Amino acid sequence: MAATIDRPVTYSSITAAGRRPVDYVWAVARIAIGWIFLWAFLDKTFGWGFATPAGKAWIAGGSPTTGFLKGAGENALGGLFSTLAGQAWVDWLFMAGLAGIGLALVLGVGTRIAAVAGTLMLTLMWAAELPLANNPFLDEHIVYAIVLIGLALAGAGATLGLGNLPIVRRNAWLR
Repeated sequence: MAATIDRPVTYSSITAAGRRPVDYVWAVARIAIGWIFLWAFLDKTFGWGFATPAGKAWIAGGSPTTGFLKGAGENALGGLFSTLAGQAWVDWLFMAGLAGIGLALVLGVGTRIAAVAGTLMLTLMWAAELPLANNPFLDEHIVYAIVLIGLALAGAGATLGLGNLPIVRRNAWLR
């Protein structure tokens, strides 16, 4: 009786929808990180009491950047960042960034732009915290930035998102 050699089962095979399992992993990561940005925007805007109490909500006259940036005062670049705290243009730019990055990632449209903007925002937040308390150079801001770059390179908006819309496929800047 001759022995038969079966091919190993791989998880890189294409599914019926033309997607690999890894495409779904990237899509879920995209939505999860998008929700982190979007939730930060919503909580800072309305003060739902998670990171922002109602009295410090943006709509109640609070500044979404003051707490974080004022807290950076003792850090290596604290002087630079603490001068930006509470300035209206910084608040608007920060909140527009949170909302835009969050929506783009959750919807799967503009993930490349969101990855660049998100990486810039996260890098600035990382720099504001230097020196880091728990690691010489690496924290969650850098890890999220790396994942954002991976999302853009993987074309993660096309799976479980609007990245397959004809207008997105025709316009590379929307991917």
